[in-house]
Amino acid sequence: MTDSLKSAKASLRAEIRARMQAFAADKPATTARKFCEQLRHQSVWAHAKSVLLFAPLADEPNLWPLLMEALAARKTVCLPRYDSASEGYVARQVRDLHQDLVCGKFRVREPAADCPEVPLNRLDLVLVPGVAFDPRGGRLGRGQGYYDRLLADVRGTKCGVAFDEQIVDAVPVGPLDIRLNCILTPTRWIET
Repeated sequence: MTDSLKSAKASLRAEIRARMQAFAADKPATTARKFCEQLRHQSVWAHAKSVLLFAPLADEPNLWPLLMEALAARKTVCLPRYDSASEGYVARQVRDLHQDLVCGKFRVREPAADCPEVPLNRLDLVLVPGVAFDPRGGRLGRGQGYYDRLLADVRGTKCGVAFDEQIVDAVPVGPLDIRLNCILTPTRWIET
């Protein structure tokens, strides 16, 4: 990554973090319902037989209710699990939210080691958090490249999940950054 790209990404991360700090502390919780309603109206959700969701950090959109709905609908439900051998994430299937989840490497809920691994190219829909997104499918993550490496093998729909305040005109992207097919916000569905 060039120094100018690294600098542009760091600058946008700082800008979005400042914007999000001004965000009401309770907004992530109050918008969870809106995110879920918005996604339920999309055919990609209805038709997906296998989905990769994420366990949200405190400042990320909470789609946890959809995880429970997907399990009830008999979808193959996966969450990312850190794999120390590859120093990256893999998709592991979750069947029981009480028995299958552990606290992972970054203190995030993730599937236990004995949960079955699901090949990334078999996922119909992957929901992806991030710091910033643009209408052309650009995504700015937290800076470690974990999701870009995971998304490289995904053949299904790659969907960013963001608060409206995280949508910007343009995200600086490099050759290893994976573009998304769509972006979900509490108020919009953006096809990229």
